[in-house]
Amino acid sequence: MNFSKSHSLFEEASQFIPGGVNSPVRSGKAVGTKPIFVTSGKGCYITDVDGNKYIDYVCSWGPLILGHANEKVIDALKETLPQGTSFGIPTPLEIEMAKKITEMIPSIEKVRMVNSGTEAVMSAIRLARGYTGRAKIVKFDGCYHGHGDCLLVEAGSGVATLAIPGSPGVPENLVKDTISLPYNNLEAVKNLVKNQGNEIACIILEPVAGNMGVVPPVDGYLEGLREICSDNGILLIFDEVMTGFRVSKGGAQELYGVYPDITCLGKVIGGGMPVGAYGGSKEIMSSIAPEGNVYQAGTLSGNPLAMSAGLAQLELLSEPGIYEKLEEKSAYLEKGIMDAARKSGVEVYGNRVGSMGSVFFTGEQVKDFETAKKADTEKYAKFFRAMLEEGVYLAPSQFEAYFVSTAHEEKDLDKTIEAARKAFKKL
Repeated sequence: MNFSKSHSLFEEASQFIPGGVNSPVRSGKAVGTKPIFVTSGKGCYITDVDGNKYIDYVCSWGPLILGHANEKVIDALKETLPQGTSFGIPTPLEIEMAKKITEMIPSIEKVRMVNSGTEAVMSAIRLARGYTGRAKIVKFDGCYHGHGDCLLVEAGSGVATLAIPGSPGVPENLVKDTISLPYNNLEAVKNLVKNQGNEIACIILEPVAGNMGVVPPVDGYLEGLREICSDNGILLIFDEVMTGFRVSKGGAQELYGVYPDITCLGKVIGGGMPVGAYGGSKEIMSSIAPEGNVYQAGTLSGNPLAMSAGLAQLELLSEPGIYEKLEEKSAYLEKGIMDAARKSGVEVYGNRVGSMGSVFFTGEQVKDFETAKKADTEKYAKFFRAMLEEGVYLAPSQFEAYFVSTAHEEKDLDKTIEAARKAFKKL
């Protein structure tokens, strides 16, 4: 494939944008490539500036469950756009979105709109601290909750991809109350809470980790966390920015039957537009200003474009059979890729929950950040490049997920499996 125009644009971008990209993992640095520059997307395909066409499994990092440029989502934006882009004043669409979220996620009785997943998590932690009157927070190694100062300790996503051990610019006193424990290790949580339980405001996690690659919770893990929090006055926060409305209609909490005190959402509820939200019980959410004293604000929060696109997508996701079809497609793809690896003699380990998954280049079960880091990132980089040449776009990092959309048809999945077969043979 020819990437000359993308490479030229990257050189130009690097003169004006740090690293040439506006989010680090896009750079391609971890897989030994320069980024492609995309001009358009339709269905499960994207096209770059050089005219190369790819089957896309990044799907804007998860939110495009219906694929690119879904007609009903685009129609909603076309209807809303002539009325104005934002007002900083309430609109009826905000109410409709709040009602839809509370209808689909039972643990949320009230919800506050924000503009990103990072903002949702930062606000949820402030709320937890304000509600409990405690300072300490517990997170888990390899989970990524945005780039908030107190959350970059042992973080996943781009921090893991680029092997950055936290971040310069974060003073030590801002992370002194953040405790990071191994994911899927309930005993570590029990031991910590035994000694410091009355100081901990919240435990936050991705109920299905997606930022160290996909790592599902082991049996009893979420249930154990729920019990520990309930017994010790600690709020349980699920960061469902990635899993919300993707792994099931009601998110991971519905899938596993474990309900948090606060849920963070993003990505999906904007239909591809920048958006986030956090919500919980009426009692907890009543602490947020102007109803309560925990302050959080945002001029563009609940903007009509994001609300209209998100509502259109959530309405479509509420139709019967959507998640069953997604599961069928995702299982078909996973089996095809794993069979191709086995026949090629390449050692891989696959994790998948619903329509999000990962292929780790390791023979060991991946159940936490330590086992994820044992994966051969150089092999993944070669695999990524080989798949790119075959017209398949995966996440440019071993520590990210692939996503399947309703727009991926069987012929697209078959083409992907055949591309994987060729890529594995090159390894």
